[in-house]
Parts: sequence; structure tokens; C-alpha cells
Amino acid sequence: MSVGALLGVFALIFVLELPDKTMIATIVMSSRARPLAVALGASAGFVVQMGIAVGAGGLLTLLPHRLKDVIVGVLFLGGAAYLLLVKEKVEEEQGERAGAAERRATWGREILTAFSVIFVGEFGDLTQIQAANFAAKLHQPLDVFAACSLALIAVAFLGAFAGRALQRVVPLAKIRVGGGLIFLALGVYTFVRLATA
Repeated sequence: MSVGALLGVFALIFVLELPDKTMIATIVMSSRARPLAVALGASAGFVVQMGIAVGAGGLLTLLPHRLKDVIVGVLFLGGAAYLLLVKEKVEEEQGERAGAAERRATWGREILTAFSVIFVGEFGDLTQIQAANFAAKLHQPLDVFAACSLALIAVAFLGAFAGRALQRVVPLAKIRVGGGLIFLALGVYTFVRLATA
């Protein structure tokens, strides 16, 4: 595959993912977790999904659409409930040392959470289906995998660090409420779309 074709695949996947729900999820997750942990977990989720897409080719379009939408809807509503109903813990009395120990202990959890959210949210998504289509049409699965994965990793890092920058301007409590309302809207939209389909 030519460099121009690879750049075209990269650009299309990058642009398709920017307004996607998984980009919003990455921004929201990074507002309460370390951006690097979110970026790494989200990137891993995207790369695994691109492996599935390229490996399965066009078969991904045959997955039960309703089941995928139900899972995604439940995850969004669960995320909304968490962001809107669970209070943040303030550990000022324990000092910086306890806070540092907690941060070290949660690295793995933050990476795993970001991986899980992106992996499930991206399943059967437009970019995954488009990657499967590219792999089937171009007959260059490794090149397609590399271009699509790099595009989505770029989106993951952009979303994760944009979320942290947003926190410097907007208080975390407002970001949590905004993120919770976005997740709630996405969850309700998913189930309304299922009910009317």
C-alpha cells in the first residue's frame, strides 16, 4: 500500500473518531484519572478493536446490533449514575503521602477502566466497521491495522490530555456533572433508538 493510501486511511479514521462517543468518554475519564493512564488504556482498547476488525474483515457487520447497543447503553447509564451519584472523596487529612500511595495503587485500575470502556464502546462502531472494510478492500491487513491503530491512538491521547486541560479551567465537580449528563443522554438516546428501530 502506498504512503498516500496509508495517510488517507489514517486521516479518515482520525476524523471519524473525533466526534464519537468514545472520544467523549476519554475526555470525561481523564477529568478524574491520570491522562496518561486513560490514554494508555484507551489506546490499548482501540488497538485490540482494530485487530478484531482487521482479522474479522466484514464479519463484524453481522454481529447482533441490538445486543451491542444494549451493552453500550447500559455502560453509558452506569457511567452517568457513577458520575452523578457517587461523591468524590476528599483526603486532605491523610496528606500528600497517602494521596501518592493511592495514585500508585490506582494506575492499573485507571488503565483497565479506560481499556474496558473503549473496548466495549468501540465494538461494532463506525471506525471499526470502516477498518474491516478497508482490510477487505485493500487486501493489506497489516498496513490497515497500523494506520487505523495509529489514528485511534492519536485520538485517545488528544482526548485524554484535553480532558485534563479542561479540568484546569472548569472545576472537577462541574465536569463530573457535565460528563454524567452527557453519558445519561447517550444512554437514553441508545435505548430510544433501540425502541424505535
